[in-house]
Amino acid sequence: MADTRDYPLERVRNFGIIAHIDAGKTTTSERILYYTGSQHKIGEVHEGETTTDWMEQERERGITITAAAITCFWSKSNEPDKKDPAKKTRFNIIDTPGHIDFTVEVKRSMRVLDGAVCVFDGVAGVEPQSETNWRYADEANVPRICFINKLDRMGASFEKSYQSILDRLSPKAVRMQLPIGAEEALEGVVDLLSMKAYKNEGAMGDEIVEMPFPEAMRAEAEKYRGQLIEKIVENDEALMTSYLDGQEPSMEQLKATLRKAVIANQIFPVYTGSALKNKGVQHVLDAVVDYLPSPLDMPAVKGTDPRTGDEIERHASDSEPFCALAFKLQADPFVGQLTFFRVYSGSIEAGSYIYNATTGQKERLGRIVRLQANQREEVKKVYAGEIAAAVGLKDTKTSHTLCDEANPIVLEQIKFPEPVISLRIEPKTKADQEKMGIALKKLSDEDPTFRVTSDPETAETLISGMGELHLEILVDRMKREFNVEANVGTPQVAYRETILQEAEAEGKYIKQTGGKGQYGHVRLRLKPLQPLEEGAKIPKNVTREEHFEFINSIKGGVVPQEFIAPVEKGIREAMERGFVAGFKMVDISAELYDGSYHDVDSSEIAFKIAASMGFQEAAQKARAVLLEPIMKVEVVVPEKFMGDVTGSLSGKRGAIEGMEERGLARAVKAKVPLSEMFGYTTQLRSMTEGRGSFTMEFDHYEVVPPNVAADIIAKRK
Repeated sequence: MADTRDYPLERVRNFGIIAHIDAGKTTTSERILYYTGSQHKIGEVHEGETTTDWMEQERERGITITAAAITCFWSKSNEPDKKDPAKKTRFNIIDTPGHIDFTVEVKRSMRVLDGAVCVFDGVAGVEPQSETNWRYADEANVPRICFINKLDRMGASFEKSYQSILDRLSPKAVRMQLPIGAEEALEGVVDLLSMKAYKNEGAMGDEIVEMPFPEAMRAEAEKYRGQLIEKIVENDEALMTSYLDGQEPSMEQLKATLRKAVIANQIFPVYTGSALKNKGVQHVLDAVVDYLPSPLDMPAVKGTDPRTGDEIERHASDSEPFCALAFKLQADPFVGQLTFFRVYSGSIEAGSYIYNATTGQKERLGRIVRLQANQREEVKKVYAGEIAAAVGLKDTKTSHTLCDEANPIVLEQIKFPEPVISLRIEPKTKADQEKMGIALKKLSDEDPTFRVTSDPETAETLISGMGELHLEILVDRMKREFNVEANVGTPQVAYRETILQEAEAEGKYIKQTGGKGQYGHVRLRLKPLQPLEEGAKIPKNVTREEHFEFINSIKGGVVPQEFIAPVEKGIREAMERGFVAGFKMVDISAELYDGSYHDVDSSEIAFKIAASMGFQEAAQKARAVLLEPIMKVEVVVPEKFMGDVTGSLSGKRGAIEGMEERGLARAVKAKVPLSEMFGYTTQLRSMTEGRGSFTMEFDHYEVVPPNVAADIIAKRK
């Protein structure tokens, strides 16, 4: 190739920074930008000046809402010639939100990244969102490095936080460092591999300086070093044998074996420090270079050939056909819509045509930009293993595959959680009406967990999302970015309906008019949907999705083939309308096992109506019930308020599941119906003198008790 990449693939790291809200993720990102020379001043969250939290809503609230992409370069801190570009590694970093309402950002980022740095609060250790993020990383098979942050805070404990990682996330975590001192006295770290002690010096901790080894820690350090080496050599038989024979592996052998183990998710190295006090961040960056994978270390990405349905794969190579996944859309006030994409193979130039294998459409790729949070740098071409954003793609949505038209491939789509909360929304004036439609469309394109629907009976517009804060931010963005003023109703729970037992029913639609009549006749069997056994194959006569299954058991053509699809459509439409209180029905297996037709009068519409009628009758017999979302709630409060908090949660139909120490406070864990949690922030503040906080995330759906269901049904009628 005449125009080659400016950075070899082995020196590229695509990683995300993930954590629970308030663990210090954005502060860590700001330190990374400063130490890599991408900015000359450190922005602080509490001053509202950070680079990655660039939205107005993020700066006002001091939280991260949208994942920000950053490109920067790093030379390892012990590199003798740090200024030499040939020694630098390119980092493509995504700083993700920690609040559960914006969990979609973590989920989609995990899909396109090769590694992650998980940041933990040194006082609280593993928190609810840390567990959710870890689970997303497990699903995507992403190698991780852990950073126990905030060790300068009162009540911080490296050992307690480390133990919480072992107990709640993975027993494969292993200490790479020990802190020297704690809380106010945090001085530096002991590196267990090299058995050297380091501290940060300079106004912003720019310099890493070796310090005298604290002799009081030597015995403890040697014990943990032994454990670390044992963990490493377990991953290589030859090393294990020589180690058992009394030979200690060399530093090169240990690092090479540790790298392989981290990439294979067999070891999660744990580092420590305080990002705010500029301690320990550079060691984490060195570890990213040493242990996290480059795109070359990752397995080939798998997809299907849309022409044949066969499984095919693409390797991280510029010489293979172009293949990329669009993972995020963002409305940009200066250039219009940005489409973030990860290139898995091949390369693409600005100005060329791109094939969307998901939709089968071709689009012109106007410009390509690399992002520095909200700053952008134009590039002519991007290569395998890179993350960039495209300007000018109109019809590409999140999860679409972009590829070479002559060699099409469709990559697996990213699965997103269903929204659990809804609001009624209406424009304030006639002028806002049209603008509101455009704004809602753009915002729902950007965020797959944000849904917009209209209620056909009341003609109201409903917006649905992951939580109250999620919807509040979106309404605020509508006002600021799109100048749309809107009135918002009270939050509504996204109830669902299902059936508890098996039932059969007949649906018959016969209409005789002057000319051709209508005739559709089906017999249906409904039963609760059972989970698929592992490795089970879905038979050819079954259509199955996450919450619905349709079985076609028609024999001998009693219902002709052309009427089978309308029957399924009629059932699906009836499920959307619900039976008990008009909420969508889920987890149902519907079987069409008999019926009849008329040579002249049968039509698709007749069978669709017959199926809908049959479904309604069967649902009545099958004990249709209401389901409500149950949330996993964790309330952190000083000990003296524990009784009040547990009492209030029990009064909300909550089931208390456990309590634990969380630094100097106590954490209460419970499962509580979402409908009972509206306005809980205000209640908790007044109950705990403003010192309590809580997090909440969707856990599962459960049958609503009859007395509560009766009230919900009465309100709907």
